[in-house]
Order: sequence, then C-alpha cells, then structure tokens
Amino acid sequence: MPILKSIKKIPGGLMVVPLLLGAIINTCFGGYLWTEFDGTFTTHLWKTGAMPILAMFLFCNATTIDVKRAGVALYKGVVITAVKVLAGIAVGLICGHLFGENGFLGLSTLAIVGALANSNGGLYASLAGEFGDATDVGAVSILSINDGPFFTMVALGAAGVAKIPLATLVGCILPIIIGIIMGNLDEDIRKFCAPGATMTIPFFAFPLGAGLNIMNLFKAGAPGIILGVACTLITGLLGYLVYKLLKMDYPEVGGAIGTTAGNAAATPAAVAAADASLLAVSEAATAQITAAIIVTAILCPILVSYLHKIEEKKRAAKA
Repeated sequence: MPILKSIKKIPGGLMVVPLLLGAIINTCFGGYLWTEFDGTFTTHLWKTGAMPILAMFLFCNATTIDVKRAGVALYKGVVITAVKVLAGIAVGLICGHLFGENGFLGLSTLAIVGALANSNGGLYASLAGEFGDATDVGAVSILSINDGPFFTMVALGAAGVAKIPLATLVGCILPIIIGIIMGNLDEDIRKFCAPGATMTIPFFAFPLGAGLNIMNLFKAGAPGIILGVACTLITGLLGYLVYKLLKMDYPEVGGAIGTTAGNAAATPAAVAAADASLLAVSEAATAQITAAIIVTAILCPILVSYLHKIEEKKRAAKA
C-alpha cells in the first residue's frame, strides 16, 4: 500500500497529514488518550514530543549548512521576520484605526496582530526543508523571535520598554549553531544527519496537531476562519513577493510565513494581563486566533506548494 507516496502527493503532505490526524484524534479522543496513557511512550511521542523532535530536525538540517553560506540563513531570517511582524502590526493597527473597538468583521486589533505577527516556526521549517534549502531552514532561528506576545504588546502599547530574553534567543539558536559546526568539521556527520532533516517532519507534526482542537473552529465562527485565511494570504504572499524582489533562490519559501503559531492562542490573555482594558475582547480573540492556527496550518502548505509549482516552471524554462 503506497501510503507515503500518497501523502507526498498532497501539498505539504509530510507536515499537513500527520498534523490533521493529530488534531482529529485529539478532538475526538484526546480527553481519554492523554489521561489514560499519561507518562508513557504514547504521550511522549504523539502528544508532548513536538519540541524535542523539532529540535532534532533543526540540528540535523543545520549539519547540512555550508559554513561559507551561514550568513545567508541569517539574512533570510531577518528579512522574513521583519516582513511578518511589520505586516501583522500594520494591518492590525490600520483596522483598529478605521473600525475602532468593534473591530473589522468582529476581529479586534488584538486578534489581528496576535495572529498575523506570529508565525509557526515548526511549519515554516518543514516547508523550507521540503521546498527550499538548508539556509531557508536556518532562517527559523531568527524567525522564532516573533513567538509569544512581545510584538503584540509593543504594537498595542500594552507594555513599556520590552526586550526579548537573551536566554530565549540563545536556546533557540544553539542547536542550529552546534549542528553547523559539527557538519562542517566532519563530512561523515553531515551525511549521517542529512536524512533526519526529512524523516523527522511527520514525528513533530503529529504532536503539534495533537495540541489543537478542531471544535475551536466552530466556536470562533466566521471571523476566526477569515482571520486564518487573511493571515495566509496577506503575510504569505507578501513574504513571497519580498523574496522575489530580493531574488532569492527559492522565493516560494517566503510564503511559509503565512501561519499562526500554536502559542499565539495564549497571546490575548498575556496582553490583557498587561492592559486590563483589553479583557473584554481577550476571550473572543483567543478563540479567533485558535481558529487561525488551524486554518493557516492547512492553507499555508497549499499556498507554498502552489507557488513552488509556479517557480519550478520558471526554473525549468530558464534551464
């Protein structure tokens, strides 16, 4: 039975299929499964294992980065992070200015900025690994700084002079740096780790999905779905266009920022804790951002796959 071949035919299938399976199983059976098998290999692999496996993916991919091109990964990371954050803040503040407290189609500025300015680093890394090169994946070390409520707080004036903890940056970048060093010191290590840059994708995708509940789509209603679609189209296409303008080798990877990270669902509560005036909209914003997480996880791989086909035709025509 050609299961793997069938999955690979789906846009971003190695990421999307396990992620959706995780979300479906969590929605239908999560309350029983994760309680009944708490602390066992089942939960470690399929519920709580996303981050360590993703860390392994980043390390393995980093070993394939030629140190002579390490600066390219840094450059790409700065570019896509700036595009994602600035676009999210701009759209949110413009909507807030035009539509006030009621928001646009029921979407508050808090929900818009919280979803659009925050990206799913794991999904970006997997798409970059599938459609780009090692420098594209390495850019996630910079992109990860937009996780959490930091930029949302800055945009809404809910925090004073905030700064990203140094330990957070170092902790994210360290596996990549060590991977680059090991891969460049020993060619055999690079060859040994290279398969891990692909085969680990489904293993961190499933537990990422197991943290989602599909029913939240219905709780958020149309505004949450619209937010997810807007996030993919606005920030994804903008990332692609900027990469095109900068003549990147794989501009389609720029579209991989059209996502909302899972931890963005906690942003409204964190922001409301800093600014009590936002308590009234924080609950609705949480449901809407959660819906955007699910919607973008489905749509973004489809968008990047579509852009990849366009770029492949252009590369083939030039060859």
